[in-house]
Amino acid sequence: MKRMWLTLLDFKIGDEALSKKLSEDFLELLPTRTLLFPHTIEVLHYLQDKGYYLHLITNGFEKVQQGKLASSGLAPFFREVITSESSGSLKPHKEIFEYALHRTGARLTESLMIGDNWEADVAGALAVGMHAVHANYMAAPQPAKPTYSISSLKELMYFL
Repeated sequence: MKRMWLTLLDFKIGDEALSKKLSEDFLELLPTRTLLFPHTIEVLHYLQDKGYYLHLITNGFEKVQQGKLASSGLAPFFREVITSESSGSLKPHKEIFEYALHRTGARLTESLMIGDNWEADVAGALAVGMHAVHANYMAAPQPAKPTYSISSLKELMYFL
């Protein structure tokens, strides 16, 4: 509800009931969105075929994320889905990354975070010593150097 409340306040609308309704509608419709970044399925198949174990770390709610993955066709690619709800922490905090490593049995030195959000995904991973790929679709300035920076998911196929 906070997301909608703050958005409405930007437009000088202080309507709590409207904020609540918009938030409920948003969470109901969100899982039905199926638009993916170009080459997503192709790259996920490639990574699976190369023997990588794929897991997802997200700040989303459990039910919403499971619905999004199912409706977009991405669910079969991920062995584990780590949500902020299940971990009790949010990216970029180290606890969600540590929880993900523990839950999946992954080793930090063999893990790679791929994300499009500098602060939550890349900075969070780098802060715990995890390698990180910044999917920098908008060519935004980067406050530090990630392990890799890409402008298209397909680029992952050249170095992984």
